[in-house]
This record gives sequence, C-alpha cells and structure tokens, in this order.
Amino acid sequence: MRTLAIAALMLATPATADPHQWLEDVTGEKSLQWVREQNAKYLPELEATPGFADWRAKAETILQDPRRIAYPTGASPSGVTATQVFNFWRDENSVRGIWRVSPRAAFDAGKPQWTTLLDMDALEAAEGKNFQFGGATCLPPAYTRCLVGLSVGGKDSQEVREFDMVARRFVPAGEGGFVSPDAKQTLAWLDEKRLLVATAAGPATTSGYAREVRLWQRGTAFSSAKLLLTAAETDMGVWPAAFGEAEGRRTVIDQRTSFWTGKLRHLMADYSLADSPLPDDADFQFIANLGGQFGGPRAYALLRTAFNGIPAGSLVSYAVPNVGSLGAVEQVFTPGQTQAIAGVDASGQAIYISLLDNVAAKLIRMSPGPESRNGFTWQLGEVAIPANSALGLIATDDADTVYANVQGFTEPSRLMRATGGAEATTLASAPAFFDGAKFDVSQRFASSKDGTKVPFFVVRPKGAKGPLKTLYWSYGGFEIPLTPAYAQPEVQFWLEAGNQYVVGNIRGGGEYGPRWHQAALLEKRQNSYDDLHAVAEDVKRLGLASKIAVHGRSNGGLMASVAYTQRPDLYDAALVGVPLADMKRYHLLLAGASWMGEYGNPDTSDWDFIKAYSPYQNIRKDAKYPRVFFYTSTKDDRVHPAHARKMAAEMQAQGHPIYYYENIDGGHAGVANLKESAYRYALMLAYLARELK
Repeated sequence: MRTLAIAALMLATPATADPHQWLEDVTGEKSLQWVREQNAKYLPELEATPGFADWRAKAETILQDPRRIAYPTGASPSGVTATQVFNFWRDENSVRGIWRVSPRAAFDAGKPQWTTLLDMDALEAAEGKNFQFGGATCLPPAYTRCLVGLSVGGKDSQEVREFDMVARRFVPAGEGGFVSPDAKQTLAWLDEKRLLVATAAGPATTSGYAREVRLWQRGTAFSSAKLLLTAAETDMGVWPAAFGEAEGRRTVIDQRTSFWTGKLRHLMADYSLADSPLPDDADFQFIANLGGQFGGPRAYALLRTAFNGIPAGSLVSYAVPNVGSLGAVEQVFTPGQTQAIAGVDASGQAIYISLLDNVAAKLIRMSPGPESRNGFTWQLGEVAIPANSALGLIATDDADTVYANVQGFTEPSRLMRATGGAEATTLASAPAFFDGAKFDVSQRFASSKDGTKVPFFVVRPKGAKGPLKTLYWSYGGFEIPLTPAYAQPEVQFWLEAGNQYVVGNIRGGGEYGPRWHQAALLEKRQNSYDDLHAVAEDVKRLGLASKIAVHGRSNGGLMASVAYTQRPDLYDAALVGVPLADMKRYHLLLAGASWMGEYGNPDTSDWDFIKAYSPYQNIRKDAKYPRVFFYTSTKDDRVHPAHARKMAAEMQAQGHPIYYYENIDGGHAGVANLKESAYRYALMLAYLARELK
C-alpha cells in the first residue's frame, strides 16, 4: 500500500519539479533496480584499483583483531555494576557479535572472564533475520532482567524483548515477558512489573517518533496500558527514561517540541507529571543521588542559553523529590571562554565532566561540599590524564569509579580507570596498528570569512616537505565536537602512503559549546561552510596541501556536498557519506522533520537561505566538479537514502562523472558488520587513489 501511495504521489508531481523523486521509494522495485545498476556499474571499477584487495584484507585484520579493548558497553544505565561488566563484541568468528558479561573483579584485573549472554549469529540462524544488537536496558540493582533491542539490518527501528539474565533467554509474551514489536521506540523500567513505553508502532509524529507515553503493567495487553502523555503530531517525539534504584528511582518524559527545544516532565509517585524548572532549550543529562548528599536525587542539565544569571554552556542541577515540588535550578560548573563541556556522568559520590579546552580534553571531578546559606557548594578537582588527548566517558559506579577512553590521532585508545579523584591508570590498551611516532600532529587556526578563528588539526609524516595530498574530514552540526581520534584503517593506510590528514573544527559543532553551534544555525548556516573553505584555503596557502579530498557523513555528507557544489575550484575529490542533500524535501523524508530546528523549514521563507546552499538544487551543468563518491545504505531509516540517490542521478543527468555505492544493510552507520566496514574502507582508498593521482 505504501508503494502504491508513493507511486500515486509521483504521478501527481510534475516531472519538472523533481525528476528523481521516484527514488524516494526506498524499497520499490524500480528504485532497487536503479541501486543494483549503480553498484554494478561503479563497484567493479573501484575494486579493480591496484591495492584494493590488500586494503580490504588489512582493514578486516585490524577491525577483527582480538586485542581490541573490550569496553563496558551493551547494557545501560552504565555497562558496569558492583559485580559485573557487560560488553558487546564482534570478531571474525562472531560477525554479528555476542553480548557477554564478566565478573567485575576479573575485568578490573585486566583478565576478564567472559560468559556469552546472547549470540547474534546464532539468533540469525534460528530466526532467519539479519538482527543487529541494539543495546540493552537493565533494571538495577539486581540486573536480572533487561530489555534488549533487535534491529533488522542496523535500522533505528527495533523490536524489543525482555531477557532473563539468569536463564540467558528471551522471556516470551506467553510467559509474561515484555515484547514490543518493531518500531522506533524507547522503553524504561519503572520497576520489575511496570514499564514506560513510547513506541511509534502507535501514534507517531511527523518526524516518525512516538507521540504517546504509556505505563505498561506486566501480564496485561499493551492496548490497555495507561496513557500518561500525548505529544502534538508536529512535535519531534517523546522519550521516557529512568534513573536510580528502589526508593531513589526517578523517571522523566522528555517531550521534544523540536530538536533543540522541549518540555521535560517528571513522573511523580501518584502518576502526575511535574514540569521541570529548566528552560525549554536546556539539555537534560540524568538524575543522580550523590551518596545521599543534597537531600536526595537531583537532575543535571546543560544550558544552551543563559538562564537566571547562569551563563550558557553551564552545568546546572535541581532537586527531584518523588512527591511535592521540584527544586530551583542551581549552578554547578561554568566552562571558560575557550572551553566546552563534552560529556557528563555521575558516580555514586561525584559528577565527572569531560571538558574541552581548545579541543584538548580534561577530566574534572566535582564532589558535594558543605551546605551554605546560599545553597550547596562543590569541590572541584582535575583527574590527571595524558596531555593532548581526546576523552570519552564510558561508565561509572556507586563506589566513585569512572572509566574513560583516552586516545589521540596517533595514540591508540586506552581504557583508563580512576577512583575518588585519584590519577587515572590504564586498565587496557589497544594495539598500535601503525607507527604513530612517524607522524607530526599540530593544531592551527584559520581565519573565516567573518574573521572568526577556526581550529583545525594537521597530521602529516615527520620531516615531510611541501604540499601533500590531503584527506579533509569535518562535520559542523548538531553541537557535536570533532576531537582527536585514533586513525581508522582508511586514514592509517592513507598516512602510511605519505599523505596528509586534516580535521576541521568548523562552526555548527560543539568544540566551544553552544555559541559555536548557534553561530551556524538556520540562516547562519553558511558560516559553517565558510569555515570549511577557510581551512581548505589555509592548508593550500601554507603549502601543506596539494590536492584535497573532503569527506563527511550525515550532516557531514551535506557539508561535503556543499563543499564541491560551492567551491569546485578548491576541492579535488569528495567522499559524501549517508548525506542530506535535497534540502527542499528533507523535512518530508524519514526523521527529517525533527531537524528543522537545525536547518529551518523549507516550506516557509526559510527556503530563501536554505536554497542558497542546498546541494541538490545547486548542481550546475556548466560547472567542472570533481568526480564525487556517494555512499549510503538502503536500511538507513534516519537519513533517507534518496538524498544520495537523487544527487547521483542528477549529477549523471547533467553529464558529471560520479561513483556510487549503496549497501543494502547497515542502517545510518552504512554497514552492518566489520567485514562490510573493511570493504567500504577499501572502496574509499581506491577512490582516493584514482581521483588524487
């Protein structure tokens, strides 16, 4: 029925309006035939590139290396309990992966003893579906029951099943187990017998997310579940979440009216909903009870704009009782002018902040201090970590232990562990897959069109003279910072061949907090692209780069498309991954409506500024573009594959040469397993070898 509806829509649409709109039918036979033809046309050409087979084999070896770090992952809220550590693992023997658990003591001693909980390859063999593990939400403190997400092909949409950790099996609905059919959905444990459920299998918003939150009692039909909240159809959606345990457990419902605004509501003991005292654009993080300090659980959030005299970018908190009134918003920590909060987590005793300072990481620990007449105070300390690193908070526990991942462009990841604010020690190190000592890493600043100083990193062989072929990675959106990350296989092989790698920290990201992001919102989007061009011009002006290949994914795919359509003279190649591109119709495709807070609404006067950069509408027949490589995934249910399809089709229609690859599986990541990742890395290197001769 859906295919027929889309076909009817296309018949009613004048061909001159959008001749490639039929490619929006994701799984229609005509669309898939076009995809198969593109893959058959371009993949053999790339696969025939000298070195392709070697790159693919080496990438598989790296990605499947058993010496990789087994991080505490695969089970929220933390992946770590007082006695256990969870992990999700893939290797050559477990292509789709295994969900497993180790005693905590063995893990902390560096000798984990893994027991398999769920084998995804065995599940596929048993049920005949290409299930990908979508994570597990477990009920503390016992962690004997979890809600496991299963996604076909890596989509955002998931089926959710209850899993018995003791018996190590799914609990069928016929035995009283919670089972929720495939949809974009979020489930949260209220207690062992009750769930909060928001599922797009029921009423959905125009963005494709759930509109309702219901309270589901074990042993009852979901259709009878108590309705707690209904969002407007034009809202982005609703997401329930729960924190803490027993009497200290607190639940919230985040009703997003747009990507950047919404109403946070606390579910009280009598099922009433209390509005949070936060401003609508605050970024709620979690609820934590720090060792009984502060009179009980408190909510923590980041401010995107100044509020009650507290500066934007600050971490704030307020008291969350189970009955009665919520507390007032209080300031916890405010970053400096060159700083931004990249991540926050709570142990049982302290708040841990991953702080960026000119994009270099610091780890801050904040513990409760004595109460004063003006409220509560905080004691601030810095946990020592290696200098010039990037840091990601991994997990915490009630005993005030924090696990973090620390890495650099040429330094492989280290899983570090610190307790009570002591210096972090290395628990495990990933192997070095290339000799980082052979490369120099430097940070520079380019001047954008409006004079803004834009940081960027340059990685190049030591002693290299003159301009080098350059792979240029950037993103510039959704408040996401790009921090130094250990080179993935395609970057490793690229550097080892004597080339250069550049990362641009352009506006739209979160490198300097909300102000850096907001400087590229809506009508100011061109600032991000001006920054992008300024960095590219700088590396050429400084004699560092000869030819430049720009690369981005998702919003970064939009960026890479803008790069070559705006400045074909500046970029010699473009890797465009799972991109947005048709900004006239992006809000009508999959989750696109949820991003109007970032880009604007093209059905209004916003189109006046969007059309100036929208890649699909700015392809010109008389322009001399580089030969672009588009890659996407059929099962991406976040960014519609039609963006890449239509860009490729229009480029071809105007006579511009391209490459195209669409993976049938893989979701928004574009790949569903490590072998597919290795294959795509090899395709990228083949493309670079061909186009940056």
